[in-house]
Amino acid sequence: MTIHQTPGRLVTIADVAREAGVGESTVSRVLRGHGSFSKKAGERVLEAATRLGYVPNRLAGSLAGNAASGGSGLVGIIIPSLANIVFPDLLRGLTGALDVTGFQSVIGVSDYDPEREEALVSGLLSWRPAALVLTGLEHTPATVTRLRTAGIRVVEMIDTDGPGLDLVVGFSNRAVGHASARHLIGRGYRRIAYVGHDLGRDLRAAKRLAGFEAALAESGMALHASELVDGPSSSAAGRAALDALMARVPDVDAVYFSNDDMALGGYFCCLGHGWAVPGRVALFGCHALDITASMPQPLSTMRTPRLEIGRTCAERLTAGGPPGTVDLGFELSEGATA
Repeated sequence: MTIHQTPGRLVTIADVAREAGVGESTVSRVLRGHGSFSKKAGERVLEAATRLGYVPNRLAGSLAGNAASGGSGLVGIIIPSLANIVFPDLLRGLTGALDVTGFQSVIGVSDYDPEREEALVSGLLSWRPAALVLTGLEHTPATVTRLRTAGIRVVEMIDTDGPGLDLVVGFSNRAVGHASARHLIGRGYRRIAYVGHDLGRDLRAAKRLAGFEAALAESGMALHASELVDGPSSSAAGRAALDALMARVPDVDAVYFSNDDMALGGYFCCLGHGWAVPGRVALFGCHALDITASMPQPLSTMRTPRLEIGRTCAERLTAGGPPGTVDLGFELSEGATA
């Protein structure tokens, strides 16, 4: 099975040489960091390579079969975290579907850092993959340039709130947040707080919060309080954050968490204090993880189709077709905590 490439033409050493006004041999020496060249020529070459989005071809010196094909049987996948079970679920769906097509997955972890994602994209493109799969729609300008000039299919997954580079598969995070607030409002909660992690890095959590606050505003409400923690989400962070929030604003009657990991920690906090859930405080999460469905009181949350997103990414890559967005939606998991 093949992955149909995008029309864009791959940037070559010849393109960089023309842009920099030097010979191809000079470009080669500069990019390899070997041989003689002037400082001025070196600067012109590096500026031209960055401007054009050029990445070196590591296959050029590898096995003859790969070199002859001009590419590889690799699909590069970049996710922001392995600690959050949301992303291993995505990988299970994606790699499982790719395996049966004969493609091999190469996985990088960006740690929610756009600059690290940029470096991973550059490194993966140097192996001339058949396609790249990224998480989310926001990237550095250099990453966007490289992806647009790579001549391969690109999938951006788990977010449909914005324009994509090629193929987009996921759901609207803003709509998830909006629906979560509507559910809590409909259940009669009025002093609703938010507990979350680093919104400057996890932009999808930030979009969910924006949708949540928009729904509150539509009902003439606003967040009663919020507690944000530095660093990534975790159950420990969720427990500590809810503890701090309730000590500071004890009349909160419901808490919306950035994800289920954080909400699970919030549940542990309630157990530790002997607070009735949802009698003393209601808890609501996002993603419907297996572990939160197995709590003594299953978590009230929104179910996101992680395995299906992964499988659909692989299907869209191998089926070809024009760029576009596939919104797989989400659904309420009522649970027993709100």
